[in-house]
Amino acid sequence: MATRNSSTLTLTLPSDREIVMARLFDAPRSLVFDAFTKPEHLVRWFGQPPERSERGRLSGWTMPVCEVDLRPGGAWRYLPRGPDGAEMGMSGVYREIVPPERLVHTEIFDESYFEAMGGGTLNTLILGEHASKTTMTATILYESRAARDAAIQTPMEEGAAEGFDRLAELLETLL
Repeated sequence: MATRNSSTLTLTLPSDREIVMARLFDAPRSLVFDAFTKPEHLVRWFGQPPERSERGRLSGWTMPVCEVDLRPGGAWRYLPRGPDGAEMGMSGVYREIVPPERLVHTEIFDESYFEAMGGGTLNTLILGEHASKTTMTATILYESRAARDAAIQTPMEEGAAEGFDRLAELLETLL
């Protein structure tokens, strides 16, 4: 099993078709669950890493579309947009929702990114809490080893680490 660390994110490859990311957040799991499921929070942390201006301020990527129908069988859709107008749309369907501890959904990228991301995935988010801190474990199950390996070759690990750093910053403001 391969393991890589990026910032405070741990990424492992426990099987031929899976990527597992884990991270500790200094916030109760109900708040972390909300940050993963409420559009008003998602638009503030999820998506492509923003560009940094000369002054170090975040700018660039936005998420003009963030739709969440949080129920089993309900759909979700995100459309991050870059400063150059590039878009990276993704969508899926919720399969299981157990607030605030478990969220299972499908994920598929829009056509322009579909092949690069290796097709669709099944994503399982588990949130555990101890002493008001939350351990997040996100498992991404790919259709094949080739699809998983293709995803690993993208900047997904760096992007996820940066996104989870933004999530940690957001959680601090929500406490």
